[in-house]
Amino acid sequence: MTDDKTLYTARTLPFSPEEIYSAFASSDLLAEWWGPEGFTNTFDLFEFWPGGRWVFVMHAPDGTDYANTSTFENLEPNANIVIHHDCPPQFRLTIGLKAQGRGTHVTWTQVFENTQTARAVRERAGPANEQNLDRLTRVLEQARYPR
Repeated sequence: MTDDKTLYTARTLPFSPEEIYSAFASSDLLAEWWGPEGFTNTFDLFEFWPGGRWVFVMHAPDGTDYANTSTFENLEPNANIVIHHDCPPQFRLTIGLKAQGRGTHVTWTQVFENTQTARAVRERAGPANEQNLDRLTRVLEQARYPR
């Protein structure tokens, strides 16, 4: 945590900003990698434009379903994605994409509505954010080098 309400993850991935942004913009690709290891997704609504809604269910490996509703607040192609998670726990996720050498430096900043919520989910959300980036990397590698 960088402050009482913010979780921050950053990593340089060996893909262009365009490739990474496309993995968010494509509902098929996003459904493959979104969430922690072992989770799958069912998207009910995916409106990838500023103000668009994203309604989906994350299916945990233990069979638990987690309903999610979010809004795409800001989309700057190949540079920035801002998502507001509209259901508990409420947070704003900002994904920054900056070309760096032959890859992209990805920043993943999750700001919760209050300190209590951030502390309550920190143990789970911190590793989950890293797992999201691991899964994104695998999906983009498979897209680049299909078997």
